[in-house]
Amino acid sequence: MKQRRFFCLFLSVLLAPSAWAGPQDFKAGPVIKEYGNIAAVPSAPPIDESARFQVAFDVATAAEPGKINRQLESAARFINMHVAAGVPKENLKLAIVVHGGAASDLTRDAKFGSANPNAGLIAALQEAGVSIQLCGQTAVARDISVDDLLPGVTMALSAMTAHAQLQQAGYTLNPF
Repeated sequence: MKQRRFFCLFLSVLLAPSAWAGPQDFKAGPVIKEYGNIAAVPSAPPIDESARFQVAFDVATAAEPGKINRQLESAARFINMHVAAGVPKENLKLAIVVHGGAASDLTRDAKFGSANPNAGLIAALQEAGVSIQLCGQTAVARDISVDDLLPGVTMALSAMTAHAQLQQAGYTLNPF
């Protein structure tokens, strides 16, 4: 029993520093400075600097009104985390496939008559080399045309098609 208590005490002391971390530990990343803040994780094993990542993000949930889409921002965080960990930016290829309610996060201000808070994030992601596709089936269902989309956003036949093509091109699906 004493060994078990000692082990639990040892484990809690070992893990305590991670409990001290908070929002103040998140800082701007090296690539997309305005979005995707990151925190250092000294206890994480190093990532091979020659690693190559081809990652697809699936975004279906719309942002809260007046806020940026946290799922879209995850792609910025992914880039910032890995470059900060030593992976060259050239070794990161990201694609975002958007469908469902999140479609409105890709539209120009005029489509819904209000400023789109995601416009800056979309532009920053594209500047970092991220491709962004909207599901064409969603677009038709929501009466969104190519002209309604932010610059650089493309239309796919469907989200299913886009993901299948990305997988065939070697992309993995990020589950977050």
